[in-house]
Amino acid sequence: MLTLLAEFANEASIFNVFRYITFRTGGALITSCMLIFLFGPTIINSLRIRQGKGQPIRADGPQTHFKKAGTPTMGGLMILCGIIVSSLLWTNLKSVYVWVVLLVTVGFGAIGFYDDYLKVTKQSHLGLSGRVRLAIEFVIAGFAAWIIMRAGQAPFSSSLTFPFIKDLLINLGWFFIPVAGFVIVGAGNAVNLTDGLDGLAIVPIMIAAASFGVIAYLSGNAVFAEYLQIHFVPGTGELAVVLGAVIGAGLGFLWFNAPPAAIFMGDTGSLALGGLTGTVAVATKHEIVMAIVGGLFVMEALSVIIQVGYFKMTGRRVFLMAPIHHHFEKLGWTESQVVIRFWIIAVILALIGLSTLKLR
Repeated sequence: MLTLLAEFANEASIFNVFRYITFRTGGALITSCMLIFLFGPTIINSLRIRQGKGQPIRADGPQTHFKKAGTPTMGGLMILCGIIVSSLLWTNLKSVYVWVVLLVTVGFGAIGFYDDYLKVTKQSHLGLSGRVRLAIEFVIAGFAAWIIMRAGQAPFSSSLTFPFIKDLLINLGWFFIPVAGFVIVGAGNAVNLTDGLDGLAIVPIMIAAASFGVIAYLSGNAVFAEYLQIHFVPGTGELAVVLGAVIGAGLGFLWFNAPPAAIFMGDTGSLALGGLTGTVAVATKHEIVMAIVGGLFVMEALSVIIQVGYFKMTGRRVFLMAPIHHHFEKLGWTESQVVIRFWIIAVILALIGLSTLKLR
């Protein structure tokens, strides 16, 4: 919206800064962060009053988690408010990519909110049916993938690209929609599984957002894309502004989520943030790079898949508890050790993912 001020650049040169994505990304970051700082305490108090007992704690979880009983959840509402308001304020709203990313963010956030609502009201981990939830997610993700495919130029818009090899493209045709939908839904649920300890999910999300902010900016700039020999995707540069808002909202939320957490993100935030990141990866044609940058989330999701699959086949478990961050807690790692070490892994994986921009 503030990009409209650039129209007055001829009258006052100061308005010219609103043309620059870098300036607006910084503005979005600061705006979303300040919104959460200002309204976070009010939101937390309101949720605490309405939820009573707060998020239910798993009975089979680590003993240290029982002291967290009564902590309110649905903190994702804070994050989403910061992201949406900041994005609407600082992005160029003519970009279809901005709208499709916000569509997935709000849609996945609504699914997560309803799931959290059921868990809090029933005081049970049995929220929305898994099949129903996945079905709705795939509908939203599939629609988003269709918009992204139509927004680009065929056949590139329906092609799968590969890191390290610029000229390798596989045109998936209409099969691009289910593949892209899988990336978006997979990202949303992988982040959801990671969100189990104070600060564990939000920092890797900020790291991934920063990485894809760089990717979106470079992919949307013809000069940089040509220099780095990456695929140029016109219009995706605006997604850097949205991701700036994600980082700012994440910083604001971390202030209240730092141990001992005053509020949990809940499915409201984790599903929305994962879906947002996955959609950016699809829009910028870096779906495979998403698996590298978000490798921590992939590891968490795989640990659950392996645990469930192996248990059904043999009746035994591979890990002491899944997702894998609970496994390390059961081994005796403190919560802070698990969180900080997983942050380190997230940074390393992000650097590897960013290296694919040059190694071609």
